[in-house]
Amino acid sequence: NIKRLMDMGCYRGMRHRRGLPVRGQRTSTNARTRKGPKRPIRK
Repeated sequence: NIKRLMDMGCYRGMRHRRGLPVRGQRTSTNARTRKGPKRPIRK
């Protein structure tokens, strides 16, 4: 269960807490569902 992972402070728990994918996907390009909608890049 997720709360237990978060309480243990293991890698997967940290990912859940940060709202990042847990199962080892790459995050530099594709993690949109977990991160939420894109924030526009201001120039």
